[in-house]
Amino acid sequence: MQTAANIAQARMGKIPTVVQEQYKTREDGSTMKALAWFGTEDVRMVDVPIPDITEPNDVIVQVTGTTICGSDLHLYHGEILALQKGDILGHEFMGKVDRIGPNVKNLKLGQRVVASFQIACGKCRYCQQKLSSFCDRTCSSSLQNYLYGERDAGFFGYSHFTGGFPGGQAEYVRVPLGEVNLLPIPDDVPDEKALYLSDVLPTSYHSTVDTGVEEGDIVGIWGLGPVGQCVARWAKLKGASRVICIDEVPARLDMAKSGGFEVLDFRKDKNIPKKLRELVPGGLDVAIDCSMISEGTFHAPKSLLHKGLKLLMLETDVPEVVNEMIVSVRKMGRCGLTAVYAGFTNCFNIGALMEKGIRFIGNGQAPVHKYWEKLLHDYIRPGEFDPQFMITHRVPLEDMAKLYAAFDKRVGGVVKVFVETKFSSPPSEGCPKTTRVDDWKA
Repeated sequence: MQTAANIAQARMGKIPTVVQEQYKTREDGSTMKALAWFGTEDVRMVDVPIPDITEPNDVIVQVTGTTICGSDLHLYHGEILALQKGDILGHEFMGKVDRIGPNVKNLKLGQRVVASFQIACGKCRYCQQKLSSFCDRTCSSSLQNYLYGERDAGFFGYSHFTGGFPGGQAEYVRVPLGEVNLLPIPDDVPDEKALYLSDVLPTSYHSTVDTGVEEGDIVGIWGLGPVGQCVARWAKLKGASRVICIDEVPARLDMAKSGGFEVLDFRKDKNIPKKLRELVPGGLDVAIDCSMISEGTFHAPKSLLHKGLKLLMLETDVPEVVNEMIVSVRKMGRCGLTAVYAGFTNCFNIGALMEKGIRFIGNGQAPVHKYWEKLLHDYIRPGEFDPQFMITHRVPLEDMAKLYAAFDKRVGGVVKVFVETKFSSPPSEGCPKTTRVDDWKA
């Protein structure tokens, strides 16, 4: 699949953008540690050249915190198109400003910053509305343009389908258009609270507001990874009267319970719509898909039908969660799609969608720039939302390749990880201490 996708994209050629994806290296030949993709379930720590200023608006960030995201497992399993051997992965990172291009005026050396996972130009019609993930001018992927009719913004560390930009699971990262794509972090906010402004916090908040959670709503959430856990808490802050969380992983169900939410284990309750109808006569007001059903692949099929369709490559994505949501919400209910889907599916319940008048909302990749200042200053700094609740582990960057395998199998009850580099500060009070992945209990 990767070979075919790369050949197709090469033949179609790159679409012109305002940034180039690859970076210049430092003249002294210095190297850094980074996590790179080499094939399905084959990621490795490698030594690669440290990036240098490549374009006048660049900023080089010395990474003090990075992480692994559930969507990184889509890359790990080779389910996102146009990966190439040696691609540096990772789209959530923060650090200190190490070098600054001549056009950058609002940042200074040594300043703490967090990067958005998307690379926005700051000037197109979408960026003018702070819809940074939909930027028109930073992704060169002709393949994405062919499949979707348009392109999202370029993303860090997420294949050449999203632009081919080297990612943040590394000791240094080149951030194109740094004035636009970096947010300064005040000294009273530790790295463990700031890092997740790069993706999981804006993604979960966007999912909640874009799907329209309102005062008194009964909300169902499929998937209790970090995004699902945060969506539950945002829904509560938005006034939801009940939040029902659905997953199969005991540690994640327990985390949701500890937050005061109702939970359903789909290993025990095989018919989720039926169970929800028993709990909520008339149906949910809102259903949100944050799922990444394992084992192994995201949205792994439950039924023999969809196992067969995926095996035969007759669909890339499975509609089972979406169909459950459509059946479980009330007439005129709202369904939000924030889990990552990449291509095509079969057996989608379009009839129920139409007949029930469901508001079916593709949340899209979250526009980080629309929310990150609000989340920082209105929620994190005043203590209204503390993202440290979801951090279960802290490991060194050297363990990154092992972390992919452990995260994929949910070893040791892992939910969210803070990955430190040699430039990181010691763990903040109340946060996990550094451990090694080999020491986690299966």
